[in-house]
Amino acid sequence: MQSSPAAREVEEFFHAQIPLTRAMGVRVVFAEPGRIAIEAPVAQNSNHLQTGFGGSINAIATLAGYGVLWLALREDPVHVVVAESTIRFLLPVRETIRATCALPAAAEMAAFRARLQATGKSRIQLWVTIEENDTAAAEFTGLFIARRN
Repeated sequence: MQSSPAAREVEEFFHAQIPLTRAMGVRVVFAEPGRIAIEAPVAQNSNHLQTGFGGSINAIATLAGYGVLWLALREDPVHVVVAESTIRFLLPVRETIRATCALPAAAEMAAFRARLQATGKSRIQLWVTIEENDTAAAEFTGLFIARRN
């Protein structure tokens, strides 16, 4: 599958700014304004049971949230960070860690952008689903902060 220019842009950003993403085999397989999907092979992110390592699954989920927000704000001079997160593991991941994230509804994004414009800082909660073979394997919630440079 040919990746989109946005997917390549996010993946290049990750590999340049977060070097660990290369070692993890992170690929941005889908990216458009408001939605992203990121994958990494379990073979490079396994635990002692040869299933996805929980820390890697959490990292891929964090990257999905970060990536969708970074993509939405890339024209603005802001830094994005994760302030807190939780993850709930539902099933083992055996082949590919795939995390998908979509931005919240337009009204919530408008309020987020208005706070960022008014104060130079804003926060937003994002939900990420980790799937394998179209089945939810983990659920991640993260509070992300954007701050003007």
